[in-house]
Amino acid sequence: MASLSSYTSFPPRVLLLHRQQSKPILFPPDSTPSIRQLYTKPISFSRRSRVAINATAAASDSSGNSNPSSPAKKLREIMQSPGVLQGPCCFDALSAKLVERAGFPYCLTTGLSISAARVGLPDKGLISYGEMVDQGQQITQAVSIPVIGDGGNGFGNAINVKRTVKGYIRAGFAGIIINDQVSSGGGRGVVSREEAVMRVKAAVDARRECGSDIVIVAQTGSREVMSLEESFSRARAFTDAGADVLSVDSLVSREEMKSFCNVYPLVPKLANMLETGGKIPMLNPLEIEEIGYKLVAYPLSLIGVSIRAMQDALLAIKGGRIPPPGSMPSLEEIEGILGYDTYREEEKRYAISSSSNRGSSSSSVYGNQRVAQDESKQRVEDPVVEVMVPEVVSNESRNPFSRIWSRSLRIKIIGRDGFEKLDVRIPAGFLEGVTNIVPGNSKSSSLFCLFSFCFSDNDRAWGLFVALGGVNLKQLMDDAADEVGGKLLLDFKDTAGDRIQVFLE
Repeated sequence: MASLSSYTSFPPRVLLLHRQQSKPILFPPDSTPSIRQLYTKPISFSRRSRVAINATAAASDSSGNSNPSSPAKKLREIMQSPGVLQGPCCFDALSAKLVERAGFPYCLTTGLSISAARVGLPDKGLISYGEMVDQGQQITQAVSIPVIGDGGNGFGNAINVKRTVKGYIRAGFAGIIINDQVSSGGGRGVVSREEAVMRVKAAVDARRECGSDIVIVAQTGSREVMSLEESFSRARAFTDAGADVLSVDSLVSREEMKSFCNVYPLVPKLANMLETGGKIPMLNPLEIEEIGYKLVAYPLSLIGVSIRAMQDALLAIKGGRIPPPGSMPSLEEIEGILGYDTYREEEKRYAISSSSNRGSSSSSVYGNQRVAQDESKQRVEDPVVEVMVPEVVSNESRNPFSRIWSRSLRIKIIGRDGFEKLDVRIPAGFLEGVTNIVPGNSKSSSLFCLFSFCFSDNDRAWGLFVALGGVNLKQLMDDAADEVGGKLLLDFKDTAGDRIQVFLE
């Protein structure tokens, strides 16, 4: 391997420190980065003592003060602390809260876990950019620790990468992982080195255009697809393009991991500890630190144990039992995790005293009295208009629907494949008004109106109407109007094989 002195120099990095917020709050503050950014010229250092400083980290406002709320600044500060930094991978707001409560300084997201939790689908490009950004925003707003988001391959070419990075910045991410895969979701193919570098450059440009200091993690999967040397060459090129952190997937030994950490040794490295099925050796944090890594991610732990815990609970419930007490938190613990105590404190802070309510009520009553007096004076001067309201005569025999206006018709359609296609309720008296404007016999027109309501296809509605043309739906409803509870009025299969049921509830 070439010595460090033979590598081309890379842009210096400046890491700004600030004090993290010590007291947790119910709603973490907005972490939108400052719009303005201070740029400095690259500082020349000896290649033997190159220092990791990045000019883009010096984001500041017009007065020159750094933005203390920037998630990326928090992450950069954490990365300056000694030792390796463990980062469990979360998949929603609740799992992120648990990571924070456990005392981890940061966390990550993965496309696999978010795709599983949000849409229940494999991480093969089926989840969209918008869904990933939305889920990420829910996560970042739930915690005060910085979050590194999985940006995959940027959802397309370099232009898509720019849009992805900007979206992740707006969502509040402290960092973003961009890889060189051809398709999202762990595909074996990688793009050319040139295209991969362009993705990183696009990410850096997007960061600059937003005035952000988001940490860019460049990841390559070329070790498995191409060669170890190619993965190292890409890592060097990613750094030269402006990446802040490097990661190489599928390293198979400690020696390969050590060699990777010697590529630009002062640039932080991320180890992806795939808990099951991965090729990278499973090492403890001290061993990982000794090799030279700064960050370590655990992508499957939280989603994996969540799946197993839910399976065990469902198995217990199906067997007529409940999960054992030790396998689930108490209600008080759940409330503590979700911040009920903080909510109650906020509720007390903005509570309105009962005396204020009485005062406002009496004031409203007094005001209403004044308005009533003014209106009464006005009415003296206005002409008197007598409104004649015709008496409503109840005649059950003349109005078969008079007893069922308080009832509902439920129409349920189950397809021949067993899946439910429709389950709706309409006021039972609705048909009376509709049939009055439909020409023809009201006994049959009510049935046609019902089918027209259920099906957008008028031909299908007419076919059902013809098949049941002799059924008097009004009479069926009238006969069942006095019965307590619900009653099944119709139950049949149409020509398409769908089962159609009509209930009076």
